[in-house]
Amino acid sequence: MKIFTKEERAALDRYSVEEEGVSVSELINRFAEGVTAEVMKRLRPAQPVTVFAGPGNNGADALAVARMLIDQGVDPLVYLFNVRGNSLTRDCRDQREMLLATRRVRLIEIIDSMEPPQLSRDHLIIDGLFGSGLRNPLSGGFMTLVREINESGADVVSIDLPSGLFPDWNPNSISRNIVHANLTVAAEYPRLSYFIADNASLVGQVKLISVGLSKTYAADVPAKYHLVESADITRALRLRNPFSTKDDYGTALLVAGSYGMMGAAQFAARGALRAGVGRLLIHSARCGFNILQTAVPEAMFLPDKNDIVVSDIVINREYSAIGVGSGLGTADATVLALDSFLKKYRMPTVLDADALNCIARRPSMLNSLVPGSILTPHAGEFDRLFGQQQSAEARLIKGVEIARKYKITLILKGHYTAVIRQDGKIFFNSSGGPAMATPGSGDVLTGIVTGLLAQHYEPQIASVAGVYIHGLAGDIAARDLGPYSVNASDIADAIAPAIKSLLITRQ
Repeated sequence: MKIFTKEERAALDRYSVEEEGVSVSELINRFAEGVTAEVMKRLRPAQPVTVFAGPGNNGADALAVARMLIDQGVDPLVYLFNVRGNSLTRDCRDQREMLLATRRVRLIEIIDSMEPPQLSRDHLIIDGLFGSGLRNPLSGGFMTLVREINESGADVVSIDLPSGLFPDWNPNSISRNIVHANLTVAAEYPRLSYFIADNASLVGQVKLISVGLSKTYAADVPAKYHLVESADITRALRLRNPFSTKDDYGTALLVAGSYGMMGAAQFAARGALRAGVGRLLIHSARCGFNILQTAVPEAMFLPDKNDIVVSDIVINREYSAIGVGSGLGTADATVLALDSFLKKYRMPTVLDADALNCIARRPSMLNSLVPGSILTPHAGEFDRLFGQQQSAEARLIKGVEIARKYKITLILKGHYTAVIRQDGKIFFNSSGGPAMATPGSGDVLTGIVTGLLAQHYEPQIASVAGVYIHGLAGDIAARDLGPYSVNASDIADAIAPAIKSLLITRQ
């Protein structure tokens, strides 16, 4: 699904109205019907409802919702902010007149000042103060009102955006000056700011409502941001030829494991094998021989000359993909071995975990990255590599810069894991959840991505598909085991049913 910027979304709205004959009033009513339905689902009997409507089209949506709630027998108290008595947009004025025509509304129109409303956790609040048209951070009376809403503990449903949150980037935003919504309802497409970790406590759950925007125009917009869904991965995965052999599915090498951390190598290996790689070899410290040959008998073991760490990465056969880092450690000998490998062997590589920590110890290695390589840092690893970032948003912006500079793909792990391509496009993942916050989970991901890369998927496809499959496997494991008890082995075991579920519609 495309995630449109503020400007792209405004152009889509205009095209839908001007070229396809959908009136603004129709769009408002369709959206309001969807918002009203969501409100009715969560509304308790006799629960007080307060609607805050701003002067723009976000306020128009809120007034339409208030009117429809009245039709459902709800008695909302509506505050309409019409500063100086002349600030309403035409559509907001129209919705005000339609609301007044019901003759059953409690409407308070705020022109210059207001008495602070009495809000409590018993209330349901509909936040329609400001949406994508907001130009500056909230201040003055609106800032005070937002803080009162947040302090009330009420159930808050925001229309389009929590008031005070910008649709795209929010540099230097102050959380307490933005509405903290429990549910944000959007028309047709999500906003970029929904997917930034800094905003998770502001946006809450997200519900998309179909309103009939132009599908033709939307399809033609070359959006920079995307939300990855199951259908995208179903299309990307290739069906297997009945006459194929393991030679058709590539040969992968994992450079992984050191004394005390062979489990990480095992998880990466299981990820690669379940992702369908044709052959898998593991180069590891010599001490891992018995462990890995027992735990992953499908893989071949290549012992390092060192007993406890990887000290020399020798490539003496052709591989279609190499993954480096799981459980590798950061011993001096390992740092030197990785530096030598990156300089000597010019092939795209998946670099994760301790490979990234080794590079952080010797940043000059970044200049040896082969274009097309894939780096999979979590926030801490990213900051060690590229400098301390003050927010998840800053990390994404820096990630785009890094991906372009080194011509690599970055998998920035977290909720809505972001795959940042070298052309600057960002793909946010929609699968996975908190059950996956467990040791070894990232190693499984490294294996999946390496396994797909070995099967000759393009690096950007291997990254996006690998991240989605990994998250879906986590969802399947959590469904069976609950959110507390999933471990990396469970995620690895769930890769097979995850891929099977994605391909079942193509059988």
